[in-house]
Amino acid sequence: MNWKLIFGLSLFGLAMAFATVYWIPSNIEPFIWLPIFLVCAYLIAKNAPGKYFLHGLLVSLVNCVWITAVHIKLSSAYIANHPEEGKMYAEMFAKNGLSMHRAMLVFGPVIGIISGIVLGLFALAASKMLKITRG
Repeated sequence: MNWKLIFGLSLFGLAMAFATVYWIPSNIEPFIWLPIFLVCAYLIAKNAPGKYFLHGLLVSLVNCVWITAVHIKLSSAYIANHPEEGKMYAEMFAKNGLSMHRAMLVFGPVIGIISGIVLGLFALAASKMLKITRG
């Protein structure tokens, strides 16, 4: 495992954590993640010593730690800048007694696992494409 690569690529997640709190609306966020995933997949395929899927999964899991921690710490600013998420939280979780921080602690890792599967598959595909182009 190339832990330096994993943690280095996870810095995209740290940057996105702050960007999504203050500047990036939720409807634009997937369009920013797609090129990040493509770059990460390429760098994993190029620099990982194998286990490309696992490297992608671990990058996203570390991303989820960064993003969940920042969103919890800055939850007031996040809700102020994302009123639609605040409304969704109130409708889905608050009335059932689940605090916003607990909801983030539960759903952050779920999203991290799902995005990790996607990034892992991207990295695996990129590794196969690089092998084809290298001959």
